[in-house]
Amino acid sequence: MAGVFWHNGKWMTEEPKVLGPMDHAFWLGSILFDGARAIRGLVPDLDLHCQRVIRSAHAMMMQPTHSAEQIEALCREGVAMMPADAELYIRPMFFVRQGIGAAQPDGRTTEFILSIYDSPMPDASKGFSACMVPFRRPASDMAPTDAKASCLYPNSSRAAAAAREKGFDNAVMRDHEGNIAEFATSNLMLVKDGVVMTPKPNGTYLAGITRSRVLGLLSAAGVETRECIVTEAMLREADEIFATGNFGKVQYCTNFEGRALPIGPVAQKARALYFEWAERTSRLLPRAA
Repeated sequence: MAGVFWHNGKWMTEEPKVLGPMDHAFWLGSILFDGARAIRGLVPDLDLHCQRVIRSAHAMMMQPTHSAEQIEALCREGVAMMPADAELYIRPMFFVRQGIGAAQPDGRTTEFILSIYDSPMPDASKGFSACMVPFRRPASDMAPTDAKASCLYPNSSRAAAAAREKGFDNAVMRDHEGNIAEFATSNLMLVKDGVVMTPKPNGTYLAGITRSRVLGLLSAAGVETRECIVTEAMLREADEIFATGNFGKVQYCTNFEGRALPIGPVAQKARALYFEWAERTSRLLPRAA
């Protein structure tokens, strides 16, 4: 996998080995990340992703060593090192070396690392299937749900694995109250009678940057959007279901619990609006001569 990596003030083309068994991040999970994209020279919402990684760091009791602006500048520098037509994943991370006792991370030992690497965009035309699973998103008093914390993702992995065991591509997860939260890997939207509905943020999952962008673009285009309680019954009766997230931007769910769904006009409009917006606003500035 081709990529570039930044740590301790320098760029490298091989993955740096940074953790040992006594590091707090290694054995007690004080690690967080954010994910952004570079898509053939576009870096949509890169600033917002860099701002969120700082918020996540504070939520995880860390002391960020870089500002959002510094991280964005490093991201742009790294993307410019890669081929102009590359499809890349941009992953800034903070982690903690030491702890105050066994459990609490010592924020003064926070470190930053950045990975930028080849990661082709998924083919949206293929669609994906999804099913319900028993795994739920935790409430905000159960886990650091206000951060994009690495410790949250093993449960998502369990959910996705359960879906694959049932013959589906992805899982739909409920929140702690039993309502629909999101897909295991991305936010969820449904369409009924032309209205786009998505779970109302309640602190159990990250209401993503791409989610907010798509909602705003659809609303500006005259499509009615609602953040509301979403139930399994609503999914079973939906005209369309689609996913929004950084990795695939807008992806179409073409099968829910065995019921075939179309790649519908509203979801297609959402994807088209997103990439039209990205093309207008998110072009990476050319490298200085």
